[in-house]
Amino acid sequence: MTGAAVGVAIAWKGLALIAGSLPQGSFPAESTIRMNVPVLLFSAAVACVTALVFGLSPALQASRPDIAGLMQSSLRRIAGAVHGRRTHNILVSAQVALTVLLLASAGAAGKGFLRLMNADLGYDPRNTMSVPIPVHEGAHRPWADRAQYFEQLRAKIAAMPQVEAAGISSNATPPSNGNNTKAELMGSTATEAPEVRLNFISPEYFTVLHIPLTRGRLWDGTETMHGAAVAAINESMARLYWPNGGALGQAVRFPNMKDQPPYQPAAPGSDGWLRIIGVVADARDDGLRNPVKPAVYVPYTMQMRMFTQILVRARVAPLTILKGVREQLVQVDPEQQAMKTRDLNEWITTQTEYAQQRLVAGLFGIFSVLALVLAAVGLYSVVSYGVANRTSEFGVRMALGARRADVVRMVLAATSVNVGAGVAAGLILSILLDRIEAKWVTESSRDPVLLLGVSVLLLAAGVACFVPARRAASVDPMVALRYE
Repeated sequence: MTGAAVGVAIAWKGLALIAGSLPQGSFPAESTIRMNVPVLLFSAAVACVTALVFGLSPALQASRPDIAGLMQSSLRRIAGAVHGRRTHNILVSAQVALTVLLLASAGAAGKGFLRLMNADLGYDPRNTMSVPIPVHEGAHRPWADRAQYFEQLRAKIAAMPQVEAAGISSNATPPSNGNNTKAELMGSTATEAPEVRLNFISPEYFTVLHIPLTRGRLWDGTETMHGAAVAAINESMARLYWPNGGALGQAVRFPNMKDQPPYQPAAPGSDGWLRIIGVVADARDDGLRNPVKPAVYVPYTMQMRMFTQILVRARVAPLTILKGVREQLVQVDPEQQAMKTRDLNEWITTQTEYAQQRLVAGLFGIFSVLALVLAAVGLYSVVSYGVANRTSEFGVRMALGARRADVVRMVLAATSVNVGAGVAAGLILSILLDRIEAKWVTESSRDPVLLLGVSVLLLAAGVACFVPARRAASVDPMVALRYE
C-alpha cells in the first residue's frame, strides 16, 4: 500500500510533465488533462492485489509442508524446497524477459528519435526566425502598394547590423511549407492535373535557408516588384516530370492563382504560364519524415494575402534582436505589429512527429530503466535467498576443501541459467511483437546490434548477484556448519 501511494504521488506530479510533452495540436486547446479517477483506482487496486497474491505465495507453500521432511530438517530448508525454487526461477526469468522487451523498445524509440533529429532537412534552420506580418483590414489594398510595403519591411530588417539576410516567405516556412495546388504543365498529356507544393517567396528566401541553386537562375528584385511570370522548381519535381534534364525553359500554370481584391491582389497574368528559370535543391516540405514533394517557387508578388512572414537569419541568437526588428517595422508603419515570432529550430521541435517520437522515446526509456532496476533487485533478492538456504552446504564444501572462487562460481552458475533463459525469451518477444510496437516506434526492434546491446546490458545487471555470492564465499566454515 505504501508503494502504491508513492506511485500515485509520482503519477500525480508527473502528469503535468507528460501533458507538456504531448505534441502540439494533439488534443483540443480547450480540453483539460487531469487524473482519471477510475483509472487511478484501478491501478492502485492492481498494485495492492498483486502484492497480496505474490506475498501470500510463500505462506501457501508453508501451509502444506512435507511432515516427514520437516522432522528431518528445518523450516528454512522446507520453505526453499524444489517447488519454491522453481517458482522463483520462473519469476526471475519472466522479469528479465519483460525487461529485455522494454529495453529493446526503448532502444528502437531512441534510435528513431535520433534519426529524426539528425535528418537531412535540405535547409539550415540555425539562427533563423520567422516574423509573421499581418496586414490590417483595409490597408495596402492595391497590388503595387502591398508589394512595395512588404519589400520595405524586408529591406529595413535586412539592413540591421545583426542580420545576415532576410527574405519573404508568405507560406513557405519549412518543414511543412507550400500549399498543395493543382498545376498544369505545358505539353503534358496527363488526364489529371498533378498536385505540387506552391510557395510564394522573395529570392532572398534561398539565401536565408541556405538552399542551393543547382541549375539556371533565380529572379531578382526588379522582377519581383513587377510580378514577373517566372518560377523555380525543386529537384524532386524536375526528376519526376522532366527526367532527362529539360526542366529549364518549360512552363507551369496555376489556374486558381487569380486576382482576388482586396484580400488577395495578384499580379497581371498570374493565372497564365510561368516560365521555369531555375532548379533548387530539395528541402523537406511535408514534415520531418515524409518524402519531399514536388514544389514550385514563385515571386511572392504573384499573389499577396493579408499576411506574410519575413524569415530572418541573424549573426546572433535571433530572438535577441526581436526588439530591434519591431522597431524597424514601426518605422515603416507605426500601426504595424508582428505576431508570435518563432525560432525555426523551435518550430521544428513543435512538429507533431518530432514531439511524438520524443514522448515515446522518453516514456519507453523511463519504463525500461524501472524494469532494469526491478530486475536487478529481483536477482539480488533471489540469490540472497538461495545463499541463506545453502549456507550449511557451503560450510561443508569449504570444510572439505572448496575454495571461495568455487562457491562464487556455484552461486552465479545457478543465476546465469535464469538470466540467460530470460534474455532468450525477451529477444523472441521483441522479434514477435515488433509489428505491434510499430504503431508507436518508427524504428524496428529487430536490429541485431540493438538486441545485442540490450542483451549485454541485461547480463551486466547480473552484477547484482556478486554481492550475495561474495557473502557466501566469505562465510567462516565453522559458523556455516552451526548456521541452523
